[in-house]
Amino acid sequence: MSNRAPRAAAQTDRFRLLVDAVQDYGIFMLDIDGTVMSWNSGAARLKGYLADDVIGRHFSIFYPPEAQASRWPDEELRLATLHGKYEEEGWRVRKDGTRFWANVVITALRDGDGTVTGFGKVTRDLTERREHLEALRQSEERFRLLIEGVRDYAIYMLDPQGVIRSWNSGAQLIKGYAAEEVIGRHYGMFFRQEDIAAGLPARELRDALSDGRTEEEGWRVRKDGSTFWANIVMSPIHKADGTLLGFAKVTRDMTERSRLRDLEHSSSRMNEFLAMLAHELRNPLAPIRNAVSILQLEPAP
Repeated sequence: MSNRAPRAAAQTDRFRLLVDAVQDYGIFMLDIDGTVMSWNSGAARLKGYLADDVIGRHFSIFYPPEAQASRWPDEELRLATLHGKYEEEGWRVRKDGTRFWANVVITALRDGDGTVTGFGKVTRDLTERREHLEALRQSEERFRLLIEGVRDYAIYMLDPQGVIRSWNSGAQLIKGYAAEEVIGRHYGMFFRQEDIAAGLPARELRDALSDGRTEEEGWRVRKDGSTFWANIVMSPIHKADGTLLGFAKVTRDMTERSRLRDLEHSSSRMNEFLAMLAHELRNPLAPIRNAVSILQLEPAP
């Protein structure tokens, strides 16, 4: 029995040294009332307080005034007691008054009878991660607003199976469908029946995936059943690890341009005909002279 006590004390000292050496996490003990009972070097670095500044004080000093006013620190201890552990993310306050975004885990500590004797608290500074996520969110929001503002092009996302996952105002303008009418449906709904029967929607997806991009022009169908001549560009979207997320599709209504192209072609053919006709009218006897010349070449009977 006498040998166990020194071993236990040695293990306790090693654990204390281990906890004190952790720099990236604030780790400290609270009594059942929330008074700070221990303080590691990570907590000092994270919160700016030395052990002498905080040991013996209530841990609510690390919370913003609004959280203190609502007695939220005491509620955290109540939840940790009830569930054994409580975890959240929120604002905390350093010694110099600056705030940081923290991940907090509070664990209820119990004795052999199950009675709560205190709490272990681990705090991690996630401010940089939160700022990164917020910058990413703002970037995505700006991009969404940019795409949403494009009205001359239908821009939308498909999942790997070709199901529509997003829809911009240009898509609604060109195709006539509101977002709630198409999201969740297969994009084959925009193809003519003969193109669906020929497997064109599936071929588009295969070509985009195999070639990295596909572009074509063809007939597409609006909500009212009318058709329009479209230029389509489809590109696959992959995650960083190469996993296929889906496809980005951009459609432009080329009906007017196609009509003008047809008119230009017809005009060119008409110009050729008029030039030939003018030539013939200027030389009305040319065909007769040509026929006489051919007859003169033939031997007399």
